[in-house]
Amino acid sequence: MPTHIATDRRRILKGALGGLGLLALPRTSWAEVEPFQFGLTPVFLSNDLELLNHLRGYLTKKIGSPVELVTRRTYQEITALLVSGQIHSAWICGYPYVQYKADLDLVATPVWHGQPLYQSYLIAAAGRVVDDWHGLKGDVHAFSDPDSNSGFLVTRTLLAKNKLLPEAFFSRSFFTYGHRNVVRAVASGLAQSGSVDGYVYEVMRETDPDLIKQAKIVRKSEWLGFPPVASPKSLAGDPRVEALRQALVSMRDDSEGKKVLDLLRLEGFLATDPSLFDTIAAEVEIVRQFG
Repeated sequence: MPTHIATDRRRILKGALGGLGLLALPRTSWAEVEPFQFGLTPVFLSNDLELLNHLRGYLTKKIGSPVELVTRRTYQEITALLVSGQIHSAWICGYPYVQYKADLDLVATPVWHGQPLYQSYLIAAAGRVVDDWHGLKGDVHAFSDPDSNSGFLVTRTLLAKNKLLPEAFFSRSFFTYGHRNVVRAVASGLAQSGSVDGYVYEVMRETDPDLIKQAKIVRKSEWLGFPPVASPKSLAGDPRVEALRQALVSMRDDSEGKKVLDLLRLEGFLATDPSLFDTIAAEVEIVRQFG
């Protein structure tokens, strides 16, 4: 086919896409459009198909190109894809954000109970007599993920402040790779205690109350920066990253966006300053110095 004819066909196709609107077309009509890849760490709602469908639809509409939601088993896998620029953005944890702060830009941070903050909980079985974290000594303990702030770093920092290592304080520990899995492990007796995201735990009071009744909170941490959405600095000039930021901060004003927020039990997203995560950075330094 002559080059000028092929070029004209591509121009006509792009014009047709613009006129009809991307959302009105079957997925197969987007073959020439590079999808915007948005990563999700294995947090508690990442397997909720209703949420994923609403989130994909909302972001596709706002960004103006097809959106691919990228999931992996561990935080580390998503972080590696993000830092290397293999995906355009991701909803990550504050711990990997501060670890790779030089390579990442903040896009937006969720708002929960009026603030972009959350807590880490230490939990134990509901019927157990234990008043504070010291009573968990010798436990089999469930962590969420080695790159999770609330599901690992906070507890690791608490022990470091008291000159203790997890392997010395707990008889054994393991990673469940999901905050809901931490609660399940404690509720089932697979673990005697666990470190879990307080936001996840509180939402589970609504979504899985029977499971939550089998656990109790032993300790709440200080308030920390909520797990943020970030993008690689290498993609700072990509207009779709800015479109993502606008889509998130305006989510509460859109009917489809409101559905996403309702499913997440969040109030919205804010454009926040990196200093929001200074407390988590301080935790990382405490652990680093202790060894």
